[in-house]
Amino acid sequence: MHTATGFRPHRVVVLALDGLLPFELGIPHRIFGRPRDAQRRHLYEVVTCSVRPPGPVETDADFSIHVAHGPEALATADTVIVPASYELGPLYEEGRLTEELAAALAHIRPGTRLASICTGVYVLAAAGYLDGRPATTHWADAEHFQRLFPQIKVDADVLFIDDGDVLTSAGVAAGIDLCLHIVRRDHGTAVANEVARRTVVPPHRDGGQAQYIHRPVPDPQQATTTGARAWALGRLHEPIQLRDMAAQESMSVRTFTRRFREEVGVSPGQWLTQQRVERARHLLESTDLSVDQVARDAGFGTAQSMRQHLQAALGVTPTAYRRTFRAGSSVREPEAASRKQALGSRA
Repeated sequence: MHTATGFRPHRVVVLALDGLLPFELGIPHRIFGRPRDAQRRHLYEVVTCSVRPPGPVETDADFSIHVAHGPEALATADTVIVPASYELGPLYEEGRLTEELAAALAHIRPGTRLASICTGVYVLAAAGYLDGRPATTHWADAEHFQRLFPQIKVDADVLFIDDGDVLTSAGVAAGIDLCLHIVRRDHGTAVANEVARRTVVPPHRDGGQAQYIHRPVPDPQQATTTGARAWALGRLHEPIQLRDMAAQESMSVRTFTRRFREEVGVSPGQWLTQQRVERARHLLESTDLSVDQVARDAGFGTAQSMRQHLQAALGVTPTAYRRTFRAGSSVREPEAASRKQALGSRA
């Protein structure tokens, strides 16, 4: 971010609640603490605050943490992130904010971007930020969350939902997916991929959290769809038929489709589109190929087809995306005012 007086990093304020999960609290610091610009300046500044004056905050582990900032830090945030807590009390039981939490949230300025990890979504919901909007949370809490907040459109199948100025993620590690997505949205695929490499995680996970919901364990002797996915990734620029993917695993189309959805959480067609969108993003950022060439290399065939898919997935045209995220250009916010993306959602 640039101001009239010079460079200023985007400030991310993480709200630490009693009963928090240390792993989830650490995700924003790990992901947003890495990105730098061409001058090696940190693109984000991460600050942790409590709903109380500086002091200890209890975790769900056998230790507490000392938080150096009180709720006033929320007033300085460009983005507020609320990780999960196992001690939400009336929030979880009644969908009601405590006076202390309500007073803390009142510091947040209008227009601040909001995000939650796992059950942190209960905070955003009780505060009214999600009324009439889509949201997700850990699949194990989704049914309870929907009953408590019927005005919210809950999708328990996805890893995260981007609804423009409010983003929500599924449980635990899905917070990594969400934070990487925010970096990708702010600064492009190349920056997000570098953060993912340093964190030793995939820059983009296939499918949604439906694949993690308990179901009978498949026979270990049964074939998987891993080989077919690797085969398809090596030829995204070519037309790929479902029967061709199924043939790679010597399965019928019906069996392959069922097994693929069990393993990945989305259909083969949806997965292919996701991979082609990611390929197009990379080429638009890192090469001088024309839009027509990018469309062909990503497997969309025509620029019009690619334009439609990028518009649906990202809310921007290929040309606008390249202008915003072109490697080496000045960092700018995406031009789309409101983009909605639910990775792994049904098309």
